[in-house]
This record gives sequence, structure tokens and C-alpha cells, in this order.
Amino acid sequence: MKRIAIVGVGPTGIYTFYELVKRGEPLAITLFEKEAQAGVGMPYSDDNTAAQMLANIASIEIPPIDLTYLQWLQQQSDDWLAARGLERHALHERQFLPRVILGEYYRDRFLYLVERARDVGFVISVCESCEVTDIAVQSTGIAIHTDSAADPVIVDLVAIATGHLWPEEERASRQYFPSPWTGLMEARIAPCRVGILGTSLSAIDAAVAVVARHGVFHTEDDKTTHFSLHPGSEALEITLMSRHGVLPEADFYCPIPWEPLEIATPAALEAAIAEGSDALLDRIFELIVKELEYAAPDWSEAIGLRQLTPDSIADAWFADRLTHDPFQWAQRNLQEVERNKREHHTVPWRYAILRLHEAIETLVPQFNDADSRRFRQGLARVFIDNYAAIPPESIRRLLALHRAGILRILTLGEDYELQREPDRTLIVHHRQRCEFDVFIDARGQKALKTRDLPFPSLRQQLLACGDDIPDVGDDYTLQAPETVRGRVAFGALPWLMHDRPFVQGLTASAEIGSAMARAVSQQAAGRRRRLWYIE
Repeated sequence: MKRIAIVGVGPTGIYTFYELVKRGEPLAITLFEKEAQAGVGMPYSDDNTAAQMLANIASIEIPPIDLTYLQWLQQQSDDWLAARGLERHALHERQFLPRVILGEYYRDRFLYLVERARDVGFVISVCESCEVTDIAVQSTGIAIHTDSAADPVIVDLVAIATGHLWPEEERASRQYFPSPWTGLMEARIAPCRVGILGTSLSAIDAAVAVVARHGVFHTEDDKTTHFSLHPGSEALEITLMSRHGVLPEADFYCPIPWEPLEIATPAALEAAIAEGSDALLDRIFELIVKELEYAAPDWSEAIGLRQLTPDSIADAWFADRLTHDPFQWAQRNLQEVERNKREHHTVPWRYAILRLHEAIETLVPQFNDADSRRFRQGLARVFIDNYAAIPPESIRRLLALHRAGILRILTLGEDYELQREPDRTLIVHHRQRCEFDVFIDARGQKALKTRDLPFPSLRQQLLACGDDIPDVGDDYTLQAPETVRGRVAFGALPWLMHDRPFVQGLTASAEIGSAMARAVSQQAAGRRRRLWYIE
């Protein structure tokens, strides 16, 4: 019986486990999870997530584990639903719900998989509150060292599914949090000047976590969300800040599963690649222009798409938004999105760009250095803004905090300076100086390199190959050195963001898990396209 280890039992680890069980061949699988409960995942754990934080994905988009998220919710009792603020009649497949409830779904599905696997002859060991401290690949097996046992567990293949990696809590203080996941949930922040670097959903969640101790959200008869401060919290001020001061837009209605593209088809993209890396981005952009003109001719003409380039499209994309107050824009966008959802109306250009981003992502490793930089500064910003649309309820909360006089947006520009001091954080921008008593860096996961690996032996083996970024096959197994090849499946998201800039999300976790499970019985058919990295 083959011996398999899965390191990290959040979504990527669960989907890997699921695919191994579906294959049917009995295996001895040891699952390692450093948190108290395997199968929840850090973003969905009540230790790291406030009850008000919403998952940015609906049931219809979540890869099911034998039951869809909605089916699982419908199986729960009325009392269970009520305890979580849910009503059975209001459940639907496009609903955005708190992250902690999604964590309960994954925990339940994990326990189900453990039982199912054991019933068909798998040998399953679950190691909770057990952190893997080293992975040593040897000729006789792979040694998995933990902080819970003196002797390592020896396996034939290890799947690394450690998910996001945030700064250690030791770097946090009562005045500075290097991420929203680094002690913020347990902190009791007094009413003061709070600065949050970032304007994405992570930043909005951080703001919601702070205000949760200082007041309550409530909805009036006109369905407008308001926020009321508790007495004594009047000094609370929150500033969200970013280079451009742009808020994300609300999640929009579109058909799921996605319809195929008409112009930028796989065959057309492969033909563009076949012409070589020189001017590849420009050839791809021409396909994008044609796709958008086909899907949304009026919008394409209005934005002057034919006159744009991969370098100028981001400026054109954000131009109108930048001329408006961000909260007024958010209010108008929210009304549009809610109307479109009621009418099941799809905005054609938004939908085309949503589908294009996934198709174009597969080409990113083919770009030369110059095109990689151009892509990151231009098209990538458009794709990210469009696909990172957030739950409408998050927009309602932002607007409520702004109406209450608590929240503002600060545009930093490209040239700003952050200065940490023992009792405050300073932001200097446009010759202005802003002081914050508490500061939260909410810019999200950063791409990591081989030198950042938390497993010393494996890190040294990979660094000895001279690779700044792990070289992986199409099943995510490491391809070098020879002693490691095909024996370590490397699905840790922060190390995959170099050639997959949009890799985050549950659909990506399911795809990675499925690919890593294949490594048990077959070798990689080829390398993933060469990873790229730009300092």
C-alpha cells in the first residue's frame, strides 16, 4: 500500500484527499494540520475570521464534495440555520454567506471523506494541532518531521497544500498588524485612528472586524444598511488607502458555468504562441480586442478600444471611476448590480473580460520579461479588478460606515512612504503626513520564492538546483533535483503566483488538488510552462 502525506488540510488539501479517495485504490494517507481542526482552512476558521466576514464565492461556484454547498445547507435543521442568521426559504445558489459557515461545510465534508475512505480499505491518520517542521526527501522515503513526535513519518509521496502564508504573529503588535490574519481577530482595538493599507475585500473585512466591537449594522425598511456606534466609540476613524484609491465593484450576474469564448479560443491562443515570444502580448491583445468587439460592440466603441494598447487599457478602464467620488461610484454600481441580478441581465463586456482572464492566465509564463512587466502593469490590473468583484453586502457595509462618518478613502499615489514607530504608523504622501494609532496591512498574499519555504531540508535541496522558484510538472510535482522529482507535489499557493497571478480561490484549490492526486499513479506528462518572476 502506497504511503501518502498531505501537509495542510484546508481547501487544497481536502480536494487532494477527495480525488485520492475517488480513485478507489486503497492508500495509507496521513493528513497533517497545524490548527486544532483539519478540514476548515485558515480563511474560514472562527479563530481567524469574524462572523461578519463574507466568503467571496457563492454555492454555484464552489467545487462540490459529493454535496454542493447549497445542498448541504438545505440538509441542516431550522435551529442550526437560525443560529447562523439564515432562513431556509432565502437560501439560493448565488448567495454570499459568512466564511465561518463555509468552514463548517469543509469540516463536515472532510469528516465524511475520512469515514468513506476507511470504509473502502484506506488507512487514514489525521494529525491535528500538528505542525510539519521539515520535509526531508531521502532515497528510502520522504521523512515528515513535526512538532508533535520525535520520529518522522515516512511516506512515498507528499502533497504540500499549505495554502496562504502570512507573517508570523510575533511581528504584530497592538499598533501594527502585518496582515488581517495576524492577531487582528483577537485584538481589542480602542476607538482611535485606524489605517488599513489596501481597498480589496481583505481590507474591507479588516474594517468590519474593527468596527464589530464598536457598533452594529442594521437595515432599515428601505433596505438601506446603516451603522450605529456604541456610546464611547465616537473617536473611531478608519482610513482605507491604496495607490489609486479605487474601491472594488460589486459581484455581477453572469451565466455559470461560463460560456466559451468566440474569438480568443484555445486554438487561436495556441496559434499566437506558436509565432514566438516576441510581440506575443500584442498579438494576444488583438484577440482580446476582437473578442470584446464581438461581445460588446457599443462598449468597445465608447471606450475607444481600437485605439488602446496593452499598456493603456488599464488607464482607460479606470478613467471614469477615478473622476467620481469612490462612495458615490460604489452606490451607483451597487444599484446597477442589484437590478441586473433581479432581471438576470448579463453585462456583456464584464462577462467577456471575466472569461478572458482565465484563458489569458495560461499564457503568462510564455511572455518574455518585457511583456511580463507590461502585462502586470496593464491588462492584469483590468482582469484583477473585474474578477475580484465583492459581495454586494460588503459594499452596503462600506457605504454604511461612510454615512456614519467613520470611514474614508485615501489615494496615496505611486510615491508614498510608510514609517513604523513604536506607538503609531506614519504615511507620507503628496507632501502630506497622516498618523494612525493602529495600522493594518491588508494588501493580500504576496508571491513567495524558494528561499521562503518553511521546510529547511527541502529548501536546501531546491536552492542547490539554483531555482529561485520551484520548478513543477503539470501535476505540480517538483521536477528537480533528481532525488525529489515526482515525489513531492507542490500545491502551495504563494509559490504558484508567479506564473498564475490569479491562482487564488476555491476553484484553483480543486484544480490543484485533482492534479496532485494524479501523481500517485503516473508521472508528470510535462513541465508546467516556465515560471517567471520579476523583482
